[in-house]
Amino acid sequence: MAASPGSPGALRRAGNEEFRRGQYGPAAQLYSRALAQLEAAGRARPGDGGRAGAPSEPRLNRRGAAPGRAGSRRSLLRRSALELVPFGIKPLLRRAAAYEALERYSLAYVDYKTALQVDCSVQAAHDGVNRMTKALLEKDGVNWRQKLPPIPTVPVSAQTRWSVPSAQAPGANTPPATAPRGERGGNTAAGMERARMLKEEGNELVKKGNHKKAVEKYTESLKLNKECATYTNRALCYLSLKQYKEAAQDCTEALKLDPKNVKALYRRAQALKELKDYKSSIADIKSLLKTEPKNTAALKLLQELNRA
Repeated sequence: MAASPGSPGALRRAGNEEFRRGQYGPAAQLYSRALAQLEAAGRARPGDGGRAGAPSEPRLNRRGAAPGRAGSRRSLLRRSALELVPFGIKPLLRRAAAYEALERYSLAYVDYKTALQVDCSVQAAHDGVNRMTKALLEKDGVNWRQKLPPIPTVPVSAQTRWSVPSAQAPGANTPPATAPRGERGGNTAAGMERARMLKEEGNELVKKGNHKKAVEKYTESLKLNKECATYTNRALCYLSLKQYKEAAQDCTEALKLDPKNVKALYRRAQALKELKDYKSSIADIKSLLKTEPKNTAALKLLQELNRA
């Protein structure tokens, strides 16, 4: 039976048509009306995406895109797909862009960083973090990080869902039987959780000054999940142990994941300085200063390098 003209399904289809025609304002209004009816009926809740007429994340994403393209970015900050599917990459990036447009840089920074927890390969999120870092440094000075709101911890289930391309296919999180142990383990929820726990154990050992044992924990973690922060943490341990070549290698691996990572650039510069590769060390510091021009530690190291 055909849906009535004012039903959620009919409103959604009308909104889709307006969206295809480039009429983003009317499209957003139609989507909002459809959502309001669904919510009033008690059907707009997580997990309803497979029901007929229930709001899905792409539909809400489209509603979020429409006002932004029509010029009213503030509506992007209201109800969004994040309410139905927390830690969705597209909604996070769109909300971050809206915050950025409104010059609410700390909130934009948090959303960009959250997106990177979900998938560290998203270049738009890396670029956003770099822009927000510069803006916050200019606005709040060198202590800008102390003024940031908390950055939420993305659960392993969300990381697996959004970072594995075929995550919604049956058995997608199960590594092939022929996969070498440890190489594909990070693609499972258990593997990702184990990697996180090992990294945290390494962090605790660093706090106690046991860098050698921390290296072992980080190494185990990296076998399960090659994460930028784990590489830079292990590099710090290698620096403390005066294993400068290994420290530089870890920073290089981290920079493959995040080409503008400040910690990786700074620690590799430290390692290269000790290896007497002053030219490369200076190049790393100059790259770092493009992102954080007032980084006092980097400026001090640059002075030392110029005198070397």
